Amino acid sequence: MSIEVKNITKYYGTQKALDNISFTVKKGEIVGFLGPNGAGKSTLMKILTTYLQPSEGEAFVNNFNIKTQALNVQKSVGYLPEHNPLYLEMYVKEYLEFNASIYKIAAKKATIEEVIQKTGLTAEQHKKIGQLSKGYRQRVGLAAALLHNPEVLILDEPTTGLDPNQLAEIRNLIKNLGKNKTIFLSTHIMQEVEAICNRVIIINKGKIVADNSLADIQNNHQQVLEVEFDIRVEAQLLQKLTHINKVENIHDNLWELTFDTEIDQRSQVFDFAQANGLKMLQLSHKNKNLEAIFREITV
Repeated sequence: MSIEVKNITKYYGTQKALDNISFTVKKGEIVGFLGPNGAGKSTLMKILTTYLQPSEGEAFVNNFNIKTQALNVQKSVGYLPEHNPLYLEMYVKEYLEFNASIYKIAAKKATIEEVIQKTGLTAEQHKKIGQLSKGYRQRVGLAAALLHNPEVLILDEPTTGLDPNQLAEIRNLIKNLGKNKTIFLSTHIMQEVEAICNRVIIINKGKIVADNSLADIQNNHQQVLEVEFDIRVEAQLLQKLTHINKVENIHDNLWELTFDTEIDQRSQVFDFAQANGLKMLQLSHKNKNLEAIFREITV
C-alpha cells in the first residue's frame, strides 16, 4: 500500500480533530479527500507528511512509519500544503535550484527544466516569485513537490487561484502523474474531484462518512429516476410507489423520482405506468452530482 492509516486520532487540547480514522490507498490511485472546513483534512495531511504527530494510531507512507521513519517518508513524498510557503524574493528557477540542492538531485539542471515544462512555468521561470499571480505561485509549489520524483503526492487545495485555462492544464497534469504515482488531494471544488479522481473519501467532524469509488458513491447514496409520461399525473399517485422518498415535477409531464434503495426501480415505474394507463416517453437514471451528495452527508 502507498498509504496506510490505522486508527488515527488527533487532539488539539481537548478538541478531537480526528476520530479513529482508518483507510488504505493503493499505488496508482487518485483519491479526493473531501470535507467541510474544520473537518480534519489538513490535519491528516500534515500527519501523513510528518509535520504533525497523531495522538493515537499509526500510519505508513510507502511502507515507512511516519513516527519512526519520518525522514524516509519526507524523501518519498511530494507535498503541496494549503498555504503554499514560498520565498517571494527568489526567482522561480533559483527557488527550484535551492530545493533540488536540498534533495541532492544529481541531474539537477535537466530535472528542473522538466518540472518547469510540466507545470507550465517556462515563460515565468526568470521572474521573482513575488511578481507571480496566485495561480502561478501554486504551479511553483507543485513544481517543487515534483522535483525529487516522489512516489506519493499529497496535495492540499492544489488548484487554488487558477483561472479556467490553468485549471484544465493542472488537472491534466495531475491525471497524467496519477498513472505512475499515488495522489492524495484535498479540494473544495467538486467538479475537480469528478474530473480527476477515481475514488472519494469524505470526512465530517473528524470521522470518515464515505469511502468508495466516485461512481459507487453516486449510485449507492440514493437512486434518482427521471420519467416522462404522455399525460399529466398527480404527485399523490406517484408518492404511493414503494421506497419513494421524493417526487418532484420538473416541468409539464417530466418527473424526478428519488428512492431510498439501491435496487433498480425502473421496473416498478414501468408497472406503475401500465397499471394506470400511462405511456412513458422516457425513463432513465439520473445520478446526483457529488456536490449534492456532499451536502447531504456532511450536515
